[in-house]
Amino acid sequence: MNSPQKFVIRAYARAKVNLYLHILDRRQDGYHELDSLFVFGDIADVIEVSPSPALSFKVRGPFAEALSAEEDNLVLRAARMLADTAEIKPQIKITLTKNLPVAAGLGGGSADAAAALRALAEFWKIPSSKVDLAPLGLSIGSDVPACLLSGPCYVGGIGQRLEPLPEFPSFPLLLVNPRIELRTGLIFETFKKKFSKAARFSQIPPDVFALAELLQSRNNDLEEPAIEICPEIAEILVAIKKTKGCLLARLSGSGATCFGMYGDTQDAEQAAISLRRGGWWTEVTTTAKAKCS
Repeated sequence: MNSPQKFVIRAYARAKVNLYLHILDRRQDGYHELDSLFVFGDIADVIEVSPSPALSFKVRGPFAEALSAEEDNLVLRAARMLADTAEIKPQIKITLTKNLPVAAGLGGGSADAAAALRALAEFWKIPSSKVDLAPLGLSIGSDVPACLLSGPCYVGGIGQRLEPLPEFPSFPLLLVNPRIELRTGLIFETFKKKFSKAARFSQIPPDVFALAELLQSRNNDLEEPAIEICPEIAEILVAIKKTKGCLLARLSGSGATCFGMYGDTQDAEQAAISLRRGGWWTEVTTTAKAKCS
């Protein structure tokens, strides 16, 4: 009889940022058709999986308390769905180190679920020919397929249509969150703006300066309803725009995290120091080209 596995598999759930987010239409099933440009920072939650007599879940880290009371979450849902699909008994312990704020417009639960799928597929040695993680992920959450990719990409449909952008420039990002949770469903319920058009670039910009210039004519269509519910977002955006070297300030996803784009890491770090004094969660990250391991 083979001895049980003793190793630990680790995967990173990078922060997702929407550089722009256009809502194109509302489908009959209630979902919205989107056109968005995703990038991922190197700041991340961490998923670890290891052998266990039964499926178990533990959460730790600076934002663990926000999830500790949940008996079910997207990580456990992902584990159960993958085990059922692959016909595997889920004898696994999953540990989530929650470094990113919850319900923050950074992909959060979707990124954690995607990292869990990647880690478990590796741990259980499930080949891609047996289980396609992307459609499985989409059934868990609309951002999960992009978070599986975890690199710059256009996202269309309800999240299932991805166009990877391997030559996309990398650059410093400042992330600022007022420590207020905003649920995506509530923001969409508040959304009353007219629908936008798709706004993909005719060619990939060569650097962050050209990128920021192109983004000036794009928007986050959820920014207005998010500010209606959380006025502090507007205050954060003004504060980011005033910092030295800021090329663009915008809300990510449904919020409440805002981001600033910079051409110089030192400018971003100085901005983080000045804004952190207000009690906001503030971090500097660098966007990634490749997906997480």
